[in-house]
Amino acid sequence: MRNYVITIARGFGSGGKDIATMLSQDLGIPVYEKQILQMASEVSGIAEGLFYDVDEKLKGSYLTNMLKKVPFSTVAEPSEKDFISDVNLFNIQAEIIRNLANTESCVIIGKCADYLLRNYENVISVYVEAPREDCVKSIVSKLRVDEDEANQMIHRTDKYRAEYYKYYTGGGNWTNPINYDMTLNSARIGRKKCVELIKDYIKIKLDTGKEQGIQS
Repeated sequence: MRNYVITIARGFGSGGKDIATMLSQDLGIPVYEKQILQMASEVSGIAEGLFYDVDEKLKGSYLTNMLKKVPFSTVAEPSEKDFISDVNLFNIQAEIIRNLANTESCVIIGKCADYLLRNYENVISVYVEAPREDCVKSIVSKLRVDEDEANQMIHRTDKYRAEYYKYYTGGGNWTNPINYDMTLNSARIGRKKCVELIKDYIKIKLDTGKEQGIQS
């Protein structure tokens, strides 16, 4: 197999981004998160800030968005009135994610990548979560906020990630373990060992350890 992709979905504060970054370093492959927004802006010519505005969250009423029934299969042309709609911004990112999966080995954080690449044989999808107490401790340490604010951030961020996933997957449940190859509780064995576990799984699923230079 020419290349492989690891998608990382994560609860806020669970360490999913840290795990993705360590995987990238260990495997010698790029990791994409905000970079996808930058690439989408460059490809489309749409201001980068618009992609940040809708990054893994929905604007306006969630119920209103659900009732739009807009198809997500194609990217609008610049001449069309929906060119900078939320749906089209998502579709532009989706095309970039599919192109990455077809052309290079990489780690992709969030962006419904597990769903977009669900039929790709070269993809390993991972969901990372941790108990609330551990997530709060991590956020307090990293962002220098108090526990109350950390709890509010977790509730708010996980809520809009779940709504975003549900909308753009047609009703999917972001935390459903069936969506993923692996669901990891990062508090159980630690983030570094989660990385080792994912690397072992890559070798098992793709049987490309020697070819891709993956080492335990």
